[in-house]
Amino acid sequence: MDEEYDVIVLGTGLKECILSGLLSVDGLKVLHMDRNDYYGGESTSLNLNQLWKKFKGEDKPPSHLGASRDYNIDMNPKFIMANGNLVRVLIHTDVTKYLSFKAVDGSHVFNKGKVHKVPSNDMEALKSPLMGLFEKRRARKFFIYVQNYRESDPKTHEGMDLTRVTTKELIAKYGLDDNTVDFIGHALALHRDDHYLAEPALDTVKRMKLYAESLARFQGGSPYIYPLYGLGELPQAFARLSAVYGGTYMLNKPECKVEFDDEGKVVGVTSEGETARCKKLVCDPSYLPGKVRKVGKVARAIAIMSHPIPNTDNSHSVQIILPQKQLGRKSDMYLFCCSYTHNVAPKGKFIAFVSSEAETDQPAIELKPGIDLLGPVDEIFFDIYDRYEPVNEPTLDNCFISMSYDATTHFESTVDDVLNMYTLITGKVSFMPFNEESLWVNLEYRMCYSLDNMPILALNFEQVIDLSVDLSAASAAEE
Repeated sequence: MDEEYDVIVLGTGLKECILSGLLSVDGLKVLHMDRNDYYGGESTSLNLNQLWKKFKGEDKPPSHLGASRDYNIDMNPKFIMANGNLVRVLIHTDVTKYLSFKAVDGSHVFNKGKVHKVPSNDMEALKSPLMGLFEKRRARKFFIYVQNYRESDPKTHEGMDLTRVTTKELIAKYGLDDNTVDFIGHALALHRDDHYLAEPALDTVKRMKLYAESLARFQGGSPYIYPLYGLGELPQAFARLSAVYGGTYMLNKPECKVEFDDEGKVVGVTSEGETARCKKLVCDPSYLPGKVRKVGKVARAIAIMSHPIPNTDNSHSVQIILPQKQLGRKSDMYLFCCSYTHNVAPKGKFIAFVSSEAETDQPAIELKPGIDLLGPVDEIFFDIYDRYEPVNEPTLDNCFISMSYDATTHFESTVDDVLNMYTLITGKVSFMPFNEESLWVNLEYRMCYSLDNMPILALNFEQVIDLSVDLSAASAAEE
C-alpha cells in the first residue's frame, strides 16, 4: 500500500466506481478503498435477510416472502434513461460486457387523483385522458415544436432564442394550462421542482427531446432500462473495468484517514498503519464530513408486494411521478417498482419504493399519497437519510467529493454529478470522442438485428436487451 497513486477513491458507491473506471481507462494509476467489506456503499443491493437486519434488527424474515437469495433490493433504485448520459458512459467504457438490461414497462404521472401514462409526443398527446380536446390541440402543437427543434438550425426556432426565453414564456405562447405544464415539466423534462419555469427554456426542451428519443430507442412502454439483478451489478462492473486497466481495490479497510500537507492539499490516505500517497482524492461525503454541508433529507418507503401497482397497465416495472403541485408539496414524490422479471425478487413478488425530499420527520405520514397508490403490501419499511453536498474548493485541496443521492428514481442528476466531477478532476469537457449520430444509427441497426435473432420465447416473454451485444458496435465506432 505504501505507493503513490494519481488518484485514490474512497467508497464504492456507484458514482465513485464510475469515476474509478473512467480514470483508469484514461491511464491514471488508481487505488480504490472502502471501509466496508462489500461494493455499493449507499447504492448497494441487499438480499432479504440483509434488508430485514437493516430495518428490523433481525435476519429472519417470514417464509412466505420466499428465499432471501432471490432478492436484490437496491437501496437507491434509479432507472436508466435509454438515450441518456449513463448509457453513453457504458458504451465508452465497454462495461456492457458485464451486464444485461431489460426495458422498463411503464412511465406514469399522477394528476388530479389518478395515475396516467405519460404522453411523450404529439400523437400520444391527442389520445391522453390528461387533457381536454382543445388542450390536446395546443399540446400537440407544442410537442411538434419540441420534436422539430434543432439547436443548430435557426429555422426550427420559430423566432425564439431559447437561451433567453424562459420556460414559462415558451409555454405561454402555446397557451397550455397548469395541469399540462405540470406533467410536461415533471414527468417529461424530469424537473424536481418548479424553479425551471423561470430559467431559459433550452434545458427543458432538451430534456423533453431526450425523453422522446429514449422512448423511441427500444420501442418500449417507457424511456428507461434497468439491469437484470438490479443496480448492485453496476458498481461491481465499473470496479472490474478499473481492475482491467490497472486499478487496485482494497475493501474492508478501517478508518481510511485522509492526510493533508501544511497547505491543506491532500497527500494520501492512512489505514492500518500504512499510508498510500496520492495527487488527488475522490470520495463520498462520509469520508470528509468537515468538507460537506447538509442540504436536506430524503424520506423513503420500501415495500414488498405480490402484485403490480394498480392502474399501471399491469406493468412489472414502472415509474410514477407525483408532481409537487398535485400534493401541495415543495418537491415531487417518486414511485419506483421492479419485480421478478428483472430478477430482483422471487417469482410473483414486486419491490416498490416511494421517495421524496423530506419535509417532516414522519416518513409514514409524508409518503402516504404515494403509498396509497401501491395497493396491499406484504411488508413495508420506512427510512430517512441526510443529503450532503461538498463545500470545499477542489483547486485548493485536490479533494473531489460527490453529492448524496437525491430522491429521484432516474439517473439523470446522478450522472450529471459524475460528469461534472470528471471534468473537475481531469480538465476534460468530455470523455466520449465518438461521432454521436453515426454511433446511434449503428446501435439501432445492431439492436434490431440482435432482437430478430433471439429466440421468439425470449423476445416475447422477457424482452431482454443484452447491451453487451448491442452496444459493442459503439466501441468500433470510437475506433
